[in-house]
Amino acid sequence: MAEEKKKDGNALLGKKKKMKPRKSRDADCCSVNFLKCVLHIFNVVFLFAGVGVLAVGAWTVASRHRFVALLPTPTYPAIAYLLIIAGGLGAPLCALGCCGLKTENRTSLLCYTYFLLITFILEAGAGGLAYYYEVAVEEELRAQLNNTFLSNYALDTVITDAVDKMQEEFKCCGAVRFQDWRRSAWHEHDPRLLVPDSCCKTVNTRCGTRDHPSNIHYNGCIRQFTDHIRDHLIILAAVGVGMSVIPIFGFLFSCVLYVKIKHVID
Repeated sequence: MAEEKKKDGNALLGKKKKMKPRKSRDADCCSVNFLKCVLHIFNVVFLFAGVGVLAVGAWTVASRHRFVALLPTPTYPAIAYLLIIAGGLGAPLCALGCCGLKTENRTSLLCYTYFLLITFILEAGAGGLAYYYEVAVEEELRAQLNNTFLSNYALDTVITDAVDKMQEEFKCCGAVRFQDWRRSAWHEHDPRLLVPDSCCKTVNTRCGTRDHPSNIHYNGCIRQFTDHIRDHLIILAAVGVGMSVIPIFGFLFSCVLYVKIKHVID
């Protein structure tokens, strides 16, 4: 009988040794309370970063998309919309994170962690895409812009407005050179007009009937337009890649907190 009790005691002692001891929430340097404090600070930083990313994306759509119709691919607007989505996730994610931290609900923390990862992917993807397109856009425009001018001007309202705005803003005429307008479908419709009125130094109705250098701009638009797009793509790449670093820290801290909550006692 005594031997059986001794065996039962040894077995119970062995089980206790195998069980991991539950720790206090302030048991070590990376405690639950410390992680919660860090994540609260992170949420504030993440919220302001999200507002910044959202503002850059919205600014791109609002003020920089007037020439989008002239680009051969939708890559440029796609970058802006990716940043808008990533920035728009900031406020709801902060709310979810604060709720999970207050209640110490592991499901909320897990969702919060996953969405932080998604935000990182969106921002890093937008930044990487902007960097790639900044290199490729010059070749695309060299191959397609002149054909867009000559084939679609006066036939497509959106493209016509974009071309006129470009020629007035950049003080240029034609994609490559002003003489190209004489090969366009628009010129064939009215041969008396040598260039669109937007080419004129002083824009007025039918001023394009005279292509003297005193009347119109002689330089093409492609160089200035390419520089305009590339400069802005550099900004988008810097914002996307730079801001994508922030969600990584929140992701790591929330993962550690998710694991630690399971092993603490009140």
